[in-house]
Amino acid sequence: MADWLGALLVAGPTASGKSALALEIAQRLGGTIINTDSMQVYRELRVLTARPTAAEEVWVPHRLYGVRPAAEAGSVAWWREQALAAMDEARAAGRLPILTGGSGMYFAALTDGIADVPDPGPDARAEARALLAQCGPAALHAELAAADPATAARLKPEDGQRVARAWEVWRGTGVGLAAWQDRRTEPAPWRFSGILLDPPRETLRAAIATRFDTMMQQGALDEVRDLLALKLDPALPAMRAHGVPELSAYLRGALSLQEAGRRTELVTGQYTKRQATWFRHHVLAPQTRILRINARFSSVAQFSESERADLFTFIENLG
Repeated sequence: MADWLGALLVAGPTASGKSALALEIAQRLGGTIINTDSMQVYRELRVLTARPTAAEEVWVPHRLYGVRPAAEAGSVAWWREQALAAMDEARAAGRLPILTGGSGMYFAALTDGIADVPDPGPDARAEARALLAQCGPAALHAELAAADPATAARLKPEDGQRVARAWEVWRGTGVGLAAWQDRRTEPAPWRFSGILLDPPRETLRAAIATRFDTMMQQGALDEVRDLLALKLDPALPAMRAHGVPELSAYLRGALSLQEAGRRTELVTGQYTKRQATWFRHHVLAPQTRILRINARFSSVAQFSESERADLFTFIENLG
């Protein structure tokens, strides 16, 4: 792979088997796996985000997993800079960069470029969070519409996280988020090919239920208990990871464990539906070669001989 000048994207919704597929490809072709999931970057969330195991991280190089403390919010811009550096490192070592995860915006930042939004600063962030807590997302959206109508028109009034983000950008930079988004950087100077896992909904639902049971056996409750002991701002991304709010409510005595599990599976299922819709309509840039697999991946052995042939013909002809 020393002459390789491109990268492979392995995308799909949560619980679709992306990590297992990326690992098999990396072992077969000599790859470096680069995290493309916004929650797997957090050090304290190994179990709840289903990060690769310590053994898997030994089998092939893994990058950008568990590299940020939960107390520090990550961002697409930060991730893109780190991912490009990891890709350069992999290429220098003669390895195939394999970017895998479920964060569509992270993939788009690489293949399409990114809006270079300045940091609005802690005062603007604090103001946005306080207003969101005091008046709610719809009222803050109305305030945003008066101050920055172009950005407000792109956001749903009930989407508190994005409304607060838009407010802090406008307050901190004096320029609306929509205006910053129209000033995009150039796409990364790489050739991309992609494998998109798109399992049926019922397959994902079953996998999500099994996944939650496994996480509980692996110590998810202790992980949340340790996270709560840090007394972090509940608005931080890590505090909103699937399972954290629900298991936190159980630990407070507000929910039964059964109900916490049901709600975790519900929000995860809703998220996978949004992910699948995003990936179906955003084909990781028009120039990207895509192989779509309409099944959940667990191992190459699950596929028929012809399906295995299609998969490895695709990945062995990436250049």
